[in-house]
Amino acid sequence: FCRGRVVRVPKGPLIRVVGTEVAIPCSVSDYDGPSEQNFDWEFSRDTDFVRIVSTWDSTFTSEEYQKRVGRGDIKLRRSSNDAVELVIRSIQPADQGRYKCSTPSTDATVQGNYDAEVQVKVISDGLSVSGSKARSSASHRLSEGDSFKLRCSAFTTSPEHTHLHVTWQIKSGSSWQDILSLTHEGKFQPGPGYEERYRSGDIRLDTGANDTYRLSVSQASSADGGAYRCLVSEWVRGADGLWQKIQEKSVEITTVSIQHTDVVISTSNVSVTERDSLDLTCNITTDRSGIFQAEVMWYFSTSPDDTLSDAQLLLSMDHDSVVSDSTLISLSHVDRNSYRLLVRDVDVEDSGYYFCEAAIWVPLHNGSWHKVVERTSAPVSVVVTALEPDYDVFLNASKTPKFSDDPTELSCRITNVQDTEANIRFTVSWYYRQPLPGDDVVAEELLATMDADWTLIPGDRGRERIQNGEIIFSKKAANTFSLRIQWTSESDRGDYFCVISAWSRHRNNSWVKSRDVASASVNIFWATQDYTLTVEAVKLKPFFVAGHTFEMTCKVSSKNIKTPRYSVLITAEKPLADQSNPNGTTRIISLNQDSVVRLEDWTDQTRVDGVVLEKVQENEFRYRMYQTQISDAGLYRCVVTAWSPGGGGMWREAVNGLSNPIQIDFQTSGPVFNVSVHSDSPTIYQGEVADLLCIVTTEGMPLEPDDMSFDVSWFAVRSFALDREPVLLASLDRRGIVTQSRRNGSSDLSLERISPLEFRLRVHSCEDHDFGNHYCVVTPWVRSATGVWQREPDIRAKPIFLSVKMDVLNAFKYPLLIGIGLATVIGLLSCLIGYCSSRWCCKKEVQETRRERRRLMSMEMD
Repeated sequence: FCRGRVVRVPKGPLIRVVGTEVAIPCSVSDYDGPSEQNFDWEFSRDTDFVRIVSTWDSTFTSEEYQKRVGRGDIKLRRSSNDAVELVIRSIQPADQGRYKCSTPSTDATVQGNYDAEVQVKVISDGLSVSGSKARSSASHRLSEGDSFKLRCSAFTTSPEHTHLHVTWQIKSGSSWQDILSLTHEGKFQPGPGYEERYRSGDIRLDTGANDTYRLSVSQASSADGGAYRCLVSEWVRGADGLWQKIQEKSVEITTVSIQHTDVVISTSNVSVTERDSLDLTCNITTDRSGIFQAEVMWYFSTSPDDTLSDAQLLLSMDHDSVVSDSTLISLSHVDRNSYRLLVRDVDVEDSGYYFCEAAIWVPLHNGSWHKVVERTSAPVSVVVTALEPDYDVFLNASKTPKFSDDPTELSCRITNVQDTEANIRFTVSWYYRQPLPGDDVVAEELLATMDADWTLIPGDRGRERIQNGEIIFSKKAANTFSLRIQWTSESDRGDYFCVISAWSRHRNNSWVKSRDVASASVNIFWATQDYTLTVEAVKLKPFFVAGHTFEMTCKVSSKNIKTPRYSVLITAEKPLADQSNPNGTTRIISLNQDSVVRLEDWTDQTRVDGVVLEKVQENEFRYRMYQTQISDAGLYRCVVTAWSPGGGGMWREAVNGLSNPIQIDFQTSGPVFNVSVHSDSPTIYQGEVADLLCIVTTEGMPLEPDDMSFDVSWFAVRSFALDREPVLLASLDRRGIVTQSRRNGSSDLSLERISPLEFRLRVHSCEDHDFGNHYCVVTPWVRSATGVWQREPDIRAKPIFLSVKMDVLNAFKYPLLIGIGLATVIGLLSCLIGYCSSRWCCKKEVQETRRERRRLMSMEMD
């Protein structure tokens, strides 16, 4: 409920040992003013206080303390803004008494305590620490894995109830490191890094008679070498119940040196030849003089970084000299510290890293053996050099191409084979190199290779051709491999060479490649000349009229083409007035290299058999057109393609040729036809019928109606301008058959002939989408004097625009009648609802006072 300054010192009495350094802390809290506070220290033996030192007044110290404060034997050590420590370097019995810590006031109001006192009691030094008195205690020389014990004596004659804290330490470098402690509370506490050894019992601390403390170390390692000391501190429980360390002493006991046991292989990197023996020796370096036995294990790994768990155990010898069984590997004991590994008949797979692991066993008092140390040697690199067979490789071309698609065959032979054994096997790899002009270097491309089991593995180049059997790899004899290209193409020209690989069989029946020998390259090349093809067209009948047969021949000659065959295509270039083919060139009939005839763009169903193309000789072809018509006028050509035999019985296109044109021109003086479109009412309303007339007129020589016939087609362009594709509406052929196109709307069409030269198109129940430009296309047919119908060129009429309007009165008549009727019904219904509501639902009786019938009206009537 209140707040004020609080000055705190430890709860006394503080028990300290004479001659030791004493630090008495003092702190202040809950104060006002600056954060850094000042402190004054005073001392009293009886009643009066003597000033010792101050943090802010240099003249505060009394005369009897000025020398000790000046020498630094007594000083203040600030630990924070609100805490200091009074440090007495070597406390004496005269320093026993009461110490008061005071703080000058910086508060706005005086509240709380501004000083605190603590009692300090100085006792005599009763702690004694000593080491072993034996002569050999100055140093210990031990072997790795041995055990040793160190003793230290410590006791105290302090009048107070104090406890001792004993710690064994080892000097690691320039600092001391804790090994094991017996604390003042009676607990064992291992130092950092010694926890596991303490739990296993390798490090112990035992107490004995005469206040001795014994350190026992088993399985000594190189880390246990160094100087050992015994550190003893004296602790007393303070008035606050906490333990306080009042003094500390130490004594160096001995220096322990550990002789390191090492395992090395006598040789460094080793290189041996296949089928020889590998001899390695493992040496154990130790100065152990007592009885011991060694256990040795040899390991093999393919990497120097592999651990024992990853390596392969080759052979082992336990401490009873029992060697594990192996056929080709032996382990022998050469002398007390040397063990020899002998690997007979080494193989290439024996190349790798060898290392040995050795463990030293010593006998115990009960007759059993105990392993005291275990070491692994550094790996030794062993390289086994394969026995390479000696042989040569010769490559020759047994078949070379003279033309494209000729076969090519290469033979790769193994010659001068020497020093080969029965367990040697040969395989081949084929390579291709494309020559380039200049000094450009081109990397070779792998065609195919064989593995040790003679399995063919295709390369990226020509993989599909190999799978299709166009490139064949075979082994014709034990020393001969062949490459055959069934049909050589120009892309196959270049340099070829083979590589013969020798494979050696190892002890585990696996095959390992031991040597590669490449052959000299063979160049596959043949001289090529450009293909030439000449085509000549000849008209057999120089003069003929419409209705007669047109006949022409095409003669072909070629050079530099091997056994060619020809395919022929007849084309016609019509006049620009012919609208049936806007491109100008029509493909009529063709004959391929296998003499198969095909009609191309010849679509006249009445003259399906009207054109014939046949092969007269190997290089001569004849074209006939029966019953020629005026529409057949134009330039006719022969387009010839020369084919040469390709791979797999296929034909390869070599070159194309075009003949001279042969013209068909009919000189006629027949009638001239004109076509026009007419409509009495080009603007109509929706739902009405639109009448469009296509009128044909003739000029020149008059004809009888029976000698004329027409094909009429009606088209529409659905736009104001002629910028869209025309849509076919209906057509009427010269036989009177009407054909209509599919329509999306509800309107309908009818097309009829109303006179020999007039054709009418009717659009029934016109809709919006029936508008647009409408025109007709007429194809006249005229019967000649010989009775043959001749087709005239198509004639297109000038378009007429058909406009479809909407009848506003008819469109809005029924909606207006329906709207007026609905409005009337809704108004009457509203009046009825209002009357009923005022009659029955909202009626209210009003009580009126009776008024007298007088001449003047009551004022309440205002």
